[in-house]
Amino acid sequence: MTTTQARTAGSAAGVVTEFFDRYRAHDVNGMTDLCSINADFSYVPVEMWGKQRVLRGDGKVGTIGKPLWTGLINAFPDLTNTVHTMTANDDGDVVAEVEIAGTQQLAWAMIKPAGQHYREPHLFIFHVGEDLLIDGVTAYWDDASMSQQLGHEEVD
Repeated sequence: MTTTQARTAGSAAGVVTEFFDRYRAHDVNGMTDLCSINADFSYVPVEMWGKQRVLRGDGKVGTIGKPLWTGLINAFPDLTNTVHTMTANDDGDVVAEVEIAGTQQLAWAMIKPAGQHYREPHLFIFHVGEDLLIDGVTAYWDDASMSQQLGHEEVD
């Protein structure tokens, strides 16, 4: 007989806490293992302009999130996060106020590496399903502030 843990505010928050622990350890595969196969992903401020296309931070964890997290960790090898607050409910909704910080060593988006450091508050909204897997990740932050901290000034 197998028992499964019921989704509660505490268990949903536990999954998200583990997600940020794995993020801090740069374990992208471990982060995605905590997500359902078809988990939604939206990093609202992400918009990278190329010569023939615009990439946005919307899609699925496996196709947009995982490459984005991998790219961030490669560009910012000391990338870290500090969870300041976390609120969860029994419906699986988890909101976390998190500070993300790192020193740029490789190009990121349209920003050339200059060895600059950034520290930026982020608001994450997760949904944890009945199976205790994350099935939705949304994040917000001030991308202009992050760019300025990295020494990138863009004028449209």
